[in-house]
Amino acid sequence: MKAINPRTGEADYAFDEDSPGAVAEAAARLRSLQPEWEARGPEGRAAILQAFADALERHAAPIVAALEVDTGRTAIARVELESVARRARGWAMRGPQVFAGLPRDATPSATPGFTIEPRWSAYPLFGAIAPWNFPLLLSHIDALPALAAGCAALIKPSEVTPRFVEPLRAALAEVPELPLAYVMGGAETGQALIASVDYVCFTGSTATGRKVAETAARALIPANLELGGKDPMIVTASADPVHAAQVALRASVVATGQGCQSIERVYVARAIFQPFLAALVEAAEAVETTGADPTRGHLGPFIFPAQAAKVAAQIDDARARGATIHTGGEIETQGGGRYMRPTVLTGLTDEMALMREETFGPVIPVIPFDTVEEAIALANAGDYGLSASVIAGDAEEAAAIGERIDAGAISLQDGALTTMVGDATNHSRKGSGLGPSRMGDEGMLRFLRRQALIRQTGTPATIEMFREGPAQ
Repeated sequence: MKAINPRTGEADYAFDEDSPGAVAEAAARLRSLQPEWEARGPEGRAAILQAFADALERHAAPIVAALEVDTGRTAIARVELESVARRARGWAMRGPQVFAGLPRDATPSATPGFTIEPRWSAYPLFGAIAPWNFPLLLSHIDALPALAAGCAALIKPSEVTPRFVEPLRAALAEVPELPLAYVMGGAETGQALIASVDYVCFTGSTATGRKVAETAARALIPANLELGGKDPMIVTASADPVHAAQVALRASVVATGQGCQSIERVYVARAIFQPFLAALVEAAEAVETTGADPTRGHLGPFIFPAQAAKVAAQIDDARARGATIHTGGEIETQGGGRYMRPTVLTGLTDEMALMREETFGPVIPVIPFDTVEEAIALANAGDYGLSASVIAGDAEEAAAIGERIDAGAISLQDGALTTMVGDATNHSRKGSGLGPSRMGDEGMLRFLRRQALIRQTGTPATIEMFREGPAQ
């Protein structure tokens, strides 16, 4: 397979796709290692996770360099590496604490004469299918707590961004005790992974997530899905419009808007709509792309060329249906890469694809509202319920609105905070996901199976109790 360099547009990297047989072999090897891994106990596994974090930091330079080419981003590539190392250390610390808090004592059953004693064990083999937008972080965000729980882990990174895996394997080789492996390829490799594991986590589009869920259902394994979003932001009349515009800009366009948590709809109280819009357009026009110099500017290229075409099609549809583009709005080719400056639009209607479908680009639709009830209804419209944001004059007003939004995580007085806060347990709604939270302690507990030891404390029943006929 070949991968395209997002800065040059050239397919300059080739790698071998793992066959279904190779995936099955990797899975079998990990399964053979898992009993010893689980037997190490929480503290033993924590020490190995700490060693993995150390190895990542020793190999940071080549991993980050490869990730920079994969994504066309420099600063965020470093942040991804730092985040994975920090999360490995975080689960090394938190994992033993969570295990220590699990109930283990026998308790009386509601049925007289019995006690129930819980036991816990990990799913033997965890599998992850990761996306291309944050390839290093999202390859490990579920695998690390799974490893802390006692699972072995098999990861399929995206075939769009494969370069970082080779230097990552060099780091992993320094921690041979860790039952973690990577397989490379496209949809066929992903299907083979699902067929080989006991629990699968998928991060990506809702359309592909449905296919993963269907395949997992046929295999009778749990599927934990973190899917698309069309995240709304509500800005009330009591908010500072200039401050709110600055927050909305960052939360919408960081990483070129290629994040499921990116704000994709901004609903602004009509009383402050014009000053908000003016401040947003002014701030957006000061944002620079990194096409001329990767070490300068704010927004890198579209990682996946097909995504640039999708964003352009949404904007063209909105323009044709009467939307006004205040700044941006065009795909720019710079050095072979595809870039877009922050794009601010008004005059939007519900039939526009830009208002219904996930965009995944640096595009900010701004819509006025007259009442808070109207804003909440608009925010709750559509097929997604991943996260949302509210900016108001004070935190209490923001919270009162936020708890009425049908989404898993609500950022108050800020935007897209799920990128910064990893312990906020929440559950996605509607088409944005399925299964337990990947955040908070539940992020690890989902990989543990509970067994019940049901103990008879009285006299066991005999067959005579079940004889047909008159009662004796």
